[in-house]
Order: sequence, then structure tokens, then C-alpha cells
Amino acid sequence: MKAIRRFTVRPVLPDTLRPLADLARNLRWSWHEPTRELFDAVDPVGLRAADGDPVRALGAIDAGRLAALAADQDFLARLRAAAEDLDRYLTEPRWYQRQPGELPASLAYFSPEFGITAALPQYSGGLGILAGDHLKAASDLGVPLIGVGLLYRHGYFRQSLSRDGWQQEHYPVLDPGELPVTLLREPDGAPARVTLALPGGRSLHAHIWTAQVGRVPLLMLDSDVEENAPGEREVTDRLYGGGSEHRLLQEMLLGIGGVRALRMYGRLTGTPAPEVFHTNEGHAGFLGLERIRELAGQGLDFDAALETVRAGTVFTTHTPVPAGIDRFERSLIARHLGEDGALPGVDVGRILALGDETPLGGEPGVFNMAAMGLRLAQRANGVSTLHGAVSRAMFAGLWPGFESDEIPLASVTNGVHAPTWTAPEVARLGPEAGDRELWELRRTLRERLVTDVRQRLRASWRQRGAAAAELGWTDTVLDPDVLTIGFARRVPSYKRLTLMLRDKDRLRALLLHPERPVQLVVAGKAHPADDGGKKLVQELIRFADDPRVRHRIVFLPDYGMGMARGLYPGCDVWLNNPLRPLEACGTSGMKAALNGCLNLSVLDGWWDEWFEPDFGWAIPTADGAAALDEERRDDLEAAALYELIERRVAPRFYDRGPDGVPAGWTAMVRRTLTDLGPKVLADRMVREYVTRLYAPAAAAHRALAPAAARELAAWKARVRGAWPKVSVDHVEVGDDLEDAELGATPAVRVRVALGELRPEDVEVQAVTGRVDADDRLLDARTSVLKPAGGPDLEGRIPYAGVLSLDRTGPFGSTVRVLPTHPLLAHPAELGLVTLPAETSGERGGVLLR
Repeated sequence: MKAIRRFTVRPVLPDTLRPLADLARNLRWSWHEPTRELFDAVDPVGLRAADGDPVRALGAIDAGRLAALAADQDFLARLRAAAEDLDRYLTEPRWYQRQPGELPASLAYFSPEFGITAALPQYSGGLGILAGDHLKAASDLGVPLIGVGLLYRHGYFRQSLSRDGWQQEHYPVLDPGELPVTLLREPDGAPARVTLALPGGRSLHAHIWTAQVGRVPLLMLDSDVEENAPGEREVTDRLYGGGSEHRLLQEMLLGIGGVRALRMYGRLTGTPAPEVFHTNEGHAGFLGLERIRELAGQGLDFDAALETVRAGTVFTTHTPVPAGIDRFERSLIARHLGEDGALPGVDVGRILALGDETPLGGEPGVFNMAAMGLRLAQRANGVSTLHGAVSRAMFAGLWPGFESDEIPLASVTNGVHAPTWTAPEVARLGPEAGDRELWELRRTLRERLVTDVRQRLRASWRQRGAAAAELGWTDTVLDPDVLTIGFARRVPSYKRLTLMLRDKDRLRALLLHPERPVQLVVAGKAHPADDGGKKLVQELIRFADDPRVRHRIVFLPDYGMGMARGLYPGCDVWLNNPLRPLEACGTSGMKAALNGCLNLSVLDGWWDEWFEPDFGWAIPTADGAAALDEERRDDLEAAALYELIERRVAPRFYDRGPDGVPAGWTAMVRRTLTDLGPKVLADRMVREYVTRLYAPAAAAHRALAPAAARELAAWKARVRGAWPKVSVDHVEVGDDLEDAELGATPAVRVRVALGELRPEDVEVQAVTGRVDADDRLLDARTSVLKPAGGPDLEGRIPYAGVLSLDRTGPFGSTVRVLPTHPLLAHPAELGLVTLPAETSGERGGVLLR
């Protein structure tokens, strides 16, 4: 028989043990080693059976064990100390509370997935892990963040392998009663509920589950409620599952429903309303539309509400290619967000305009979530310096006329949460540790990984149909004294899982080298709909199944946080070979670095930014014509990878001194820990978000009271309407530039027609810099020109200033006119700029580009 209803019967904890429940319900245990050790003392066997989840472990503990713990005075003292430590962590002022100025009292962080712990499997890959680390670091720093996401009843899929190495997906049902979450309830005990109207008179209802991530509450909306029709109950069934309409409903529930959940949470708990809304990728972008609907109900028109929303919104893009952006048919958006949908009273035509992708070279019938996200946010960023540059180029069409480096899209390089990803032994390693101690620790961690790999590999082969009697060979897989390279991540084609297989004979020779062997641990999931990715996984597995090399290369299925925590510390080298520049950041190498693992990577994402020879090795990338030929490009880059491993990486690892320690290798490990480690921290990342984005966004939002919002919206409308008549009609630069010398300050004079605009509506700038062979300005600098008199007979206003010739060589200049207003966050915000026509000025001046 099969149960028709699943639920959990929990034991009643004695009063003296009640703090265990509080400790288990706060996910701080997932990164706080003393709390994990306490739960291990409660029931080590049960905790392992529960995959390290204390909520599940406590739910299964027997009464006899509870009675023994309640009488154990030493354990009770440890429990009291842990509870007091958690209370101090939750209540004492931290970094955020010690900052000067008026920082936001509350901030909201929206993401479609959160990787907090394997016990709460609501993530698929890097985006979710990054979101989880963001919440944890915010908690450690005291940032008053509220996370908003969805609770997927199947989470992301569990991966297993068929006998021939084909990926198979399984979706186990998650019972919220067995997860470290609590249902948000009304004062009368009824579940709190948000509702979205759907076309045809239907409704989408959702309950709100809360997980406590240290000091940070995480709200997760769940559509699996009885009031919903069967189709609506399945909206939150799977992470990134279903077709286009299903995905749209998920994103509507996340964005629109998420804002409503925040309002409900604030009403029930007294938490201040967020001043800043941070959307992690475009999936949650509809949150801005819901806030416009709220403000419309308070008397603001669409334009004024839009300005208010933009001022307090931060948008982070993680996508380096247009194909990675969510896009929907405009008709689908109009049907679900119109008068018969979720946002009655909001002009659907204005909504559709926010998602228009035609300025990006896209299709007129498509609604682009990233374009909407950028238009709804006054502040936006990529997730590494290189990715910021890639994003500015990709979205340049939204700011026509501006150079790439002037587009208001900054970068905050991702970071990782050290307490989550650093092995406790590494965290305890002091700076005074000698080379031998460091080397012995590296071997201990490698040996632990080898033991774990053998267990996982044996379990995988049993799932693939092998009998126990034919798996004796797994007892000798990998060697704790062999150079170990790790590669684990999602398996889209651009990450090139199989680049290492480009020349199988050469790879085989590296693995089986008689003096300097190498071993590889590989893991990763292909998207369920990506057969190309599954073929890459199968190709790798077929190579790894070869009896000649299967003791030197393994593929571990079902990669997740639990596996990763042992993989990063146990590897000596972390391999990353994406197609540059398609890796937005790539934080797996950061987690490895925190454990003293050296990086071997293409110069992409964060590695392009922080690579130094003491931290690892840079894999050369093809350029020129070779980069355009995919086959030749991969051949060249694979050959470079083999060469690096054979000539530089392996010799450094095996170059031992008389004491058996590779001094050159341990020196690199030490530099990685001491110099690279502090750069890759999520604490550093969140501090940057607070100072560079959150605090300015909060200040901008406070400045936009309803009257100011209306004034700003009216000003923008007036400027946009009048801008076609703005022109630069006449430019003079100096009297004689033929003999210009370094340090000279030639005068600049220009006449500008403003049409219906006033001088205070614009800023006239001189732009100078070196020029290339095509007269394009390089490393441009600007200076403001001032009005130099009244309008002439044609209404043109004179402006004047001087240039500073502070560099030698070919030099050039131009002038331009930009809109200006005290409430603009960036000169390019409106995407309006006027440049001169290409004619020579009078009196021997030149029109400089």
C-alpha cells in the first residue's frame, strides 16, 4: 500500500533540551562548527542518516536517548553555551550597526534559488549558492536583509547514471515538515497566504514558509495548497521546470507574490518595510511592477511610481550571453498582467515597453526580463570586472550614444562564505604553521576525499546495476599521495566538461605517468532538457569507465553542497576551462582557494581579475582567427592545458626536498590562503553592495517623496520631448593647435541650441583623450563647460572652458550635451546625449571627435 498523506511525528523535548529545537531551526548550524559538533554529540548515527540535518535527526531520535541527554550535565552545559552564543550572535551589534550614516533599516533580496545547506535543497548551481552565501554573509555582518524565494516541492533533480553512463533525473518529494522551515501564520493560527489573480477568473494562492539563516529570514512561497486548482498547485513543483507559461507563473509568484509576502511578513512580525529591493537576476523582476501597482494605489501615476521604484532597486545580472536571459511572448505577458490578470490598474502597454528588447537587437514580439530589470533599477551590476565590461557591451543598446565604460552598469565581484566552504582544519591553521604542517594537512584532506570518493563511486556503480562482487576495484580508486585535480560544476556547453578529453592519449599519459601521475575527480549535472550536456557527461563517464584509467579518473553523480564541502579541501588543483568570456564569475575556484587548493583556469570571471602566478596557473586562450574556428580553438586550448599540467603543475607538486615536502608548492598554497583568500570572501562582496549600491539606493529612495517623484518624472518627460532640438552648432578649440605642448590649456568655445530646455537642464562637457588611427577617443576625460553669455540671435547659448593637455601623443577632443538633474544617479541614466556635427570650427579650430 502507498500512503496518501505524508507527515512527520516529532518527539517532545524535555524542557532542558528545548534549546536544541531553536539551534536546529536556525540554519546558522550549517556554517557554525561548534553547533554542528553539538548535534553530532546528540546522535552521531542519526545525524549521518539525516545527511547532517539536525531537524530530521531530532525528528527521529528515540525517547531513551533524550532522557539520557537530559540527565547529562556536561551535555547540558554545552547546550546552554551554544544557546547563549546563538543569542549573542542574533542580538549584538555587528559591522553594519557600527557604520556611520543612515543606512537602510531593512532590505529585500529576491532570488529564484537559494543554496543555504544540503538540508534545504532549493538550488541548482552557482546562482543559488551565491544567493545563499549572500544571506549568510549579510547575517554575519548584521545587514538587515530579508531573502525572498520559492519553496519547490521537488527542488532540483537528483542525478544518477544508467549502466551506459546516461544521466537520469529523479525528483523526490520534499516534505516541508521535514525541512528546517516554519509556516508563517496569522494571529489566529491560520496559514498566512498571498493570492495572485490569473486570467479567466482563476487565482494562484501560496503559503509562506520561513527559514532562519542566522539573523536573516528567508521567505519562500509555496503554491502546493488545497485552495489551488491542480495546475496552480504545481507552479512551485520544480526548480526551472515546465514550459514557458509555467516559468512565467513561477516568476510572477516570485516577484509579485514575493512583495506581497514581504508586506504580510512585516505586518505579522513588525519588521520594517524594505527601503531597497535587490533582484538577483531577471527572474524576480516583476517585483518592480508590483511596487508600481502599490504606489498607484497611493495616488502616484505610472511615471512617478516608476521613478520611486527605480530609486530603491538594485539589479544584478549574472548572464554573459543573450541566450541566458528569460524571454516571454508579449501576448503571454499581456494576458497575465493585464486587467484580467495579476496587476489590474497598471497600464499593460507601459509594462510591455519595459521589456522591449528591440534596442538590444532583439525581436519586437518578445518580452525580455533583463531589459525590464535594468529599466526598473537605477543601479545595476555584473559579478566580476570582466563580466561588468561584457554586460555593458551586451546591454549598450539601452544607452545609445555612450561609450561602453560610461554605461551605468557597475561590477561587484562575487565572493564565497568562508565558514561554509573552508574545512575546519584549514580554518584553524595559524599563520605560524610550517611547511611540513601545511603539507601534512593537505595530505590528510586528500586522503579524506579519496575515502569519500570510493564510497560514492561504489554506491553509483550499484545504482548502475553492478553487483558487489564485481566492485573490488573501487577499493583502490585514487591514491592519497597523487596530485589531485578537481572539476565540478553545471554542464552547459560553454563550461567545456570534455575539453580534457580532447586528446585522450595525452590525458591517459598524464594520468598514468610513472613518476608524476595525476588523478581527476569530476562531477556535474546537465540540465534535464539539455541532451547535448548529457552527451558530454556520458562521454566523460565512458572514458572514466576504462579499466586502464578508472583508478585515476572518476565521475561522481549528484553533485551538490554535501559533496562539494569535501571536494574543495581535498583537491590540490581546481580546474576551470570555460569559453572566455562566458563565465560571469565562477565561484567554485574561490571555494577551493579558501582551502589552499591552487587554481588552473582560463582567465575568465574572477580569475581574470585576481590571477597571480603565486595562486596558480592561467590557461592560455586562442585569439584571432583561431578563436573563430571552434575545433582549432579547442585543440589549442586543450594542448595548452596538457602542457601546463605536464611541464609546470605536476613538476611543482612532485619536486620534494630532503624532508619530503615540496617547498615551492607549499609556498603557493600559503600565498593562496593569506593573499587570495581575503579577496574572495562574501563578507567583502556584501560590504561592497552596502556601501556602493544599497546605501546610495536608500538615500535616493528617501529623496523621492511623492512630490519629488512627480517632479522628476515630469522633468524627464519634458527633456525627452525636447531633446531632438538640442544641437551643438559651433565649436572652436584654441587659436593654433599645430604646436600644442604638454601642459597647455587651449580655450574651448561652443554654441549650443537647447530648444525648449533651460541651461540648468543640461551639462555641456568637453571630452578629451588620446586618439587611435580612426580618431576614436581613448581613456577619455571630461570637463564641464560653463555658459559664457546670453543667447545669440538664433537662440544659441555660448559655453566656454579650457582643455588640459596632460598627455603627449595624438590627442583629440569633442564636446557633448547631457541632461542633468540632482536626482539622477548617473549622467547616462536617460540614455540621451548630443554630439556635434562633423564640420570644422571657425578661426582654425578643429572639430575633434
